[in-house]
Amino acid sequence: MNVHPKRGLFRRRNEPNVYRMFFWVVLILGGVWLIRAVSAGDIKPLFQPTPTPTRFATSYALEGDAQFTAGKLDDAITAYRQAAKVDPNKADILAQLARIQTYSSAMLVQDETIKTRLQEGLASAEQAVALAPDDSFAHAVYAFALDWNANPTLIEPREAQKLLTRAEQEAVRALQLDNTNTLALAYYAEILVDQQKWSQAETNIQQALDRDSSLMDVHRVHAYVLESLGEYTLAIEAYDRAIAIAPNLTFLYLRAGANYRRLAFDSPNETVQTELYEKSLEYFAQTANINEQLGVQDPVPYLSIARTYSQMGQFFIAIRNVQKTIEFQPGNPVFYGELGVLYHKNRNYETGILALGCAVRGCSAEESCPARGDCGPGDTPAEVQGLPLSASTLYYYDIYASELAALSTPGKNYCSEALEIAAMIEASEFISDPNIAADMVVVRAICSFSPSTEGTPTAAP
Repeated sequence: MNVHPKRGLFRRRNEPNVYRMFFWVVLILGGVWLIRAVSAGDIKPLFQPTPTPTRFATSYALEGDAQFTAGKLDDAITAYRQAAKVDPNKADILAQLARIQTYSSAMLVQDETIKTRLQEGLASAEQAVALAPDDSFAHAVYAFALDWNANPTLIEPREAQKLLTRAEQEAVRALQLDNTNTLALAYYAEILVDQQKWSQAETNIQQALDRDSSLMDVHRVHAYVLESLGEYTLAIEAYDRAIAIAPNLTFLYLRAGANYRRLAFDSPNETVQTELYEKSLEYFAQTANINEQLGVQDPVPYLSIARTYSQMGQFFIAIRNVQKTIEFQPGNPVFYGELGVLYHKNRNYETGILALGCAVRGCSAEESCPARGDCGPGDTPAEVQGLPLSASTLYYYDIYASELAALSTPGKNYCSEALEIAAMIEASEFISDPNIAADMVVVRAICSFSPSTEGTPTAAP
C-alpha cells in the first residue's frame, strides 16, 4: 500500500499553545491601554518638542557677552544670572557676571545704588573664587571688584584701605597662578594707581599692552593710569582705543569727555577752552545717541552735559539737561541736588531752596514739581527720599544751609532749618574743611538768635 508522505496518518497533530495565546491577549490589551492613555494625554508621543526649550548655561553666557558688547549692561547681567542659575558651579560664568556688574556701576549716579551694585559684583567674584580657588581669571576679577569697592567716597577710608590691600593680594595671586594673565596685570596696575604707586602702575600697564593690546580693559586701565599722572590728552587717546574695541560701552565716552572738560578748565586760552568744551560735549552727546539707539534710558550723559555747560557759565542750558535727567528718574535726589546747585549759580535762590530741600530732606510727589521748576506734560511727580550727609552730598548741604540763612527774614523764617543743617555738618568730619567751617560760621552769624513773640529764632537784621 502506497502512503502519501504529506498525510499525517502516523504524526501527532499540533495542539493549541496556551502560553502563546495568553501572550497575544496581554499584548492586545496593552495596546488598547496605550492608545487610550495617549488619547487622554497621560502619555506623550515620542519626539514631541517640549513646551519650553531647555537652554544651556553657555547659551545664556553668549547672550550676556553679546549684550555687554552692545552696551546693554543690565541685560547682560540678567543673561549671566540665568547662566549661573542653570549651572551654579561654573566659576568663569560667575567671574564674568562680577566683571559686568562692577563695570555697570559706572552707569549709576546715586551713592547707595552704586554701592549696592558694586557689592553684588563683589559677591559674585567671591563665589567664583570659592568654586575655583586655583583659577587665575577668577582671582583677577575678584581683585578688580575689590578695587572698585574700595571707593573712599562710598565707604570709610580705613575700610577702603583694607579692600585695596586685599585687591592687591588677589591680583598677585592671579599672576602667581598664571603669569600670562593680561587682565590680571591690567587690574593690578589699576590697584597700584589707587595705592598711589604710579611708577609701578606704569610698568605693569605697559607690560599688559605689550602682551595683548586687543583688550578693552587694558586700554581703559592705561587711560586711568595716564589720568592719574595728569596726562589728559594721552588718556583721551587711550580711551579712544578702548572705544574702538567696544564702541557701545558708554562709560568710556563719559571718561573721555570728562578729560576734555578737565583740559578746557585748565586752558588759559579762551578760544582753545571753548573748543575743548565742545569736544567734551561731543562725547557726551555720542553717549546719549548710543543709549537712544539701544533704547536705554540713562540720565548720566545729560548730567555730564549739564556739568560741562555749568563750567562754561551757561546755566540755563545746564538746568534744562538736569531737568531731562529727572524725566528719566523723577525720584532720584541726586538730580534735585544738582538742579539746586545750578539754580544757586543762576541766582534763582528761591527755586534752589526747593530743589536742595528735596535732595537733603526729601519731599512729597506734590512738592517735587515746583522743586524741578514745575512739571511739564511728560513729567511724573514722584516722592523723593533725602540723601544722607556724605563726601558726595556735602556741597548740597552746604549750599542749602547758606541759602536758607541768606533768604531768612522775620516774616519768612528759614533759620531754624538752616541751623539744624549747620549742626549736622559741624558734627561731621567735614567741618575740618576750612571753607565749609567758614560757611557755617556765616550761617550762624546771619541766624543769630533773638527772642521773638512766638519763641522761634529770627534772622539778624
